[in-house]
Amino acid sequence: MAIHEECGVFGVITPEPSDVAHTCYYGLYALQHRGQESCGIVVNDDGVFCSHKDLGLVSEVFGGETLSHLPQGTMAVAHARYGTTGGNLRSNCQPIEVNHQKGHMAIAHNGNLANASALRTELELSGAIFHTTSDTETIAYIVTRERLGAASIEEAVSRALRRFTGAYSLILMSPQKLICVRDPHGFRPLCYGTLPGGGYVIASESCALRAVGAHFVRNVEPGEILVFTKNGVTSRREHCGTADKRLCVFEYIYFARPDSVIDGVSVHESRVHAGEILAKTHPADADIVIGVPDSGIDAALGFSRYSGIPYGIGLVKNKYIGRTFIAPKDRSTQVKIKLSAVESAVSGKRVVLVDDSIVRGTTSEQIVKLLREAGAAEIHMRITAPPFRFPCYYGTDVDSASSLIATAHTTEQIAQMIGADSLGYFPTEQLSELAGGQGYCSACFDGGYPTEVPAEERKNRFERRLSEN
Repeated sequence: MAIHEECGVFGVITPEPSDVAHTCYYGLYALQHRGQESCGIVVNDDGVFCSHKDLGLVSEVFGGETLSHLPQGTMAVAHARYGTTGGNLRSNCQPIEVNHQKGHMAIAHNGNLANASALRTELELSGAIFHTTSDTETIAYIVTRERLGAASIEEAVSRALRRFTGAYSLILMSPQKLICVRDPHGFRPLCYGTLPGGGYVIASESCALRAVGAHFVRNVEPGEILVFTKNGVTSRREHCGTADKRLCVFEYIYFARPDSVIDGVSVHESRVHAGEILAKTHPADADIVIGVPDSGIDAALGFSRYSGIPYGIGLVKNKYIGRTFIAPKDRSTQVKIKLSAVESAVSGKRVVLVDDSIVRGTTSEQIVKLLREAGAAEIHMRITAPPFRFPCYYGTDVDSASSLIATAHTTEQIAQMIGADSLGYFPTEQLSELAGGQGYCSACFDGGYPTEVPAEERKNRFERRLSEN
């Protein structure tokens, strides 16, 4: 628990003016799990951009009359943010809007650039003034500068891609076009579909397409640039195949909603299979299998299915805690408010507890304590991710190695620290099974970064986060 992903992006284009703001609103609701710090919508009303964005959940930012104040239009782009870089500041809310010599532009971004510090320094030396601390403004500057010498906005985007290293799933809106792009490694997911009345929808996950009644067409391919206009969609593929595919495997383990399908792989089935693998590689003598809500539930079902140990509901999550909730400073109280043990299900039982990850160990310790207090006789913790040992530079909130419990402790030591009778991690060598045999990134587990990460970026990434949060 406590791992976050940077963002969810959403865009819509229709042949005639329509209530695209409401479409974005429902799309963002479906993507709320990807970002809960801030959100925003920018509507394109015949070339005039109108926006609203702020800190908070979708229901908080667009509550009351706010949504009705956005006009009808033929295009809109939206964003739900969790800030892995660039603190939780209102100035970092997205989509980012840019005015330049060739028109208005709005950008929504999911991911992190691994060369963001170098690009930002270069831009500042050439006179650029930054108003945010996120990578997205760097992307906007590069695209804007390329636009001055390019024949079209999509050509400018293609030129800009040559400057970027790292993770970026982007939706960019100009006065006449809606453009989406996925980085050549395909670190972050992106897909699109068609609306029943005509038009297209682009989203981080397929669950958001279903939420607005769109029909899934396909995933955006790594390196692909899709250009949507009133005349249809065209694909630019000059960056496709220029790098090995490296989808973040944690999308399957934790980030994505279980009802999404990412690059042809069902997230639900992937998690169920993870539980089956854990039951095979780390069996336990137990009376009940339970999952930590929400991402541990599917894997717990898989563990139960393979092992024959009955599945049960042992933990209940409070789903009504919003951003405005004043969290207690005490970690134990925080966990008790968010999770509650079902005493009748676990009392006197040997429990297999399935969760997605252990980062610092503090949350896991408190969950184990909750179950002990509810009368669990034994607790065997099983984790659907390998141990976190390395920081992430591609949009996942995995902090510096010094704060990760697995970098300095053995599995047996961690089990003792969190109070579990045993602990089993997912085997790193079987991660490919979760991704359907496709290329994936597992750098946070094994340190094998798919791209170069400059020393300046390694130093600045987490110093910036600490200073701003």
